[in-house]
Amino acid sequence: MNRSSSEGSKGVPLVYCLEAIKDPRVNRTQNHKLIDILVIGVCSMICGGAGFTDMETFGQAQHAWLKEFLELPNGIPSHDTFNRVFSAIKPKLFMDSFIRWTQSLCPALGTEIVAIDGKALRRAHAKEAAIPYVVSAWASQNGLTLGQVQVDEKSNEITAIPKLLRVLDLAGCIVTIDAMGCQRNIAKEIVEADADYVLSLKGNQGTTEKEVRAYFDDLIPVDPSLPPPPVRPQLDYLQTVDGDHGRVETRRYWISDDIGWFEDKDRWEGLHGIGMVESVREVGGVRSYERRCFLVSIERDARRFARACRSHWGVENPLHWVLDVTFREDDSRARSGHAPENLAALRRLALNLLKTEKTQSKLSVRGKRLMAAWNHTYLLKILGI
Repeated sequence: MNRSSSEGSKGVPLVYCLEAIKDPRVNRTQNHKLIDILVIGVCSMICGGAGFTDMETFGQAQHAWLKEFLELPNGIPSHDTFNRVFSAIKPKLFMDSFIRWTQSLCPALGTEIVAIDGKALRRAHAKEAAIPYVVSAWASQNGLTLGQVQVDEKSNEITAIPKLLRVLDLAGCIVTIDAMGCQRNIAKEIVEADADYVLSLKGNQGTTEKEVRAYFDDLIPVDPSLPPPPVRPQLDYLQTVDGDHGRVETRRYWISDDIGWFEDKDRWEGLHGIGMVESVREVGGVRSYERRCFLVSIERDARRFARACRSHWGVENPLHWVLDVTFREDDSRARSGHAPENLAALRRLALNLLKTEKTQSKLSVRGKRLMAAWNHTYLLKILGI
């Protein structure tokens, strides 16, 4: 890049991290510089682009402006070139740069709640192939994706989650995972990372979920019309009520460190207690009722337990919903090589960039994308160039 990059108000400029990615092409095919391809790809994604054709179109439309800070020795790459390069880049190299940049934004996560959750790339596969899944780590307080890893084609999230945990600095955090990731080896990985966990229990854990549910059912009547029983010494309790548009939802949180009866307690690394969330939802006079159980390594603190649960459920709107609705991730048809995983990372990287730009805090993500497309100065501010 021939424009001097300066430190932004926060973190290392993204381009410094992207320059560390090794070019997967042989020398004779490097008609376009890798950093030029990556920066155009990022800019296109920020400004509303979705795929490789959009990258070429953006580059052609903004050629004169891009020449101010990119070399572009042979002009703007074609959409086929973008496709080949993003298909060839090893996802680990892309993710190493992603993580390095993100960790510079929030070097000490401290008491952050980090939700680990998977998401399908619904159209990024051939007709006969399995739908690819990406597992992301989302920091709820910062509102940033910390990293991601794609689930191997013949595997599942259980094998992908440990890979993601090992590359993130999670010391002091609470890691939340849904029932798929409620596994003893994953609990061990989290504890070894000096973090705590809140793991959702369902039928995949066999008798464990039944035993924990029976414990709470014995202490707390299974009847949402009854007031909660008096708080017992081994339980901490919190109730929240919220609602809108005719919906009222009451959530009751219980957490206990009374696990002497639990036969498998020593098989779960760092296990400190168990928790339950009771949700009573009323919409149009119709009431629904649900109880969910958890294994936890945190102390008996219902407020902290509630914060972890709510933060995990919250990942759907600020991350998954935005990726689907604003970035149209479910419509992406990039299928060759590593393209699906690398484009998924590029979308999350663009979303992080948009969220960390605070001067236009009243704008939605969509609004920021429009302003970046219309205003070069604002786009450079987002990039930290």
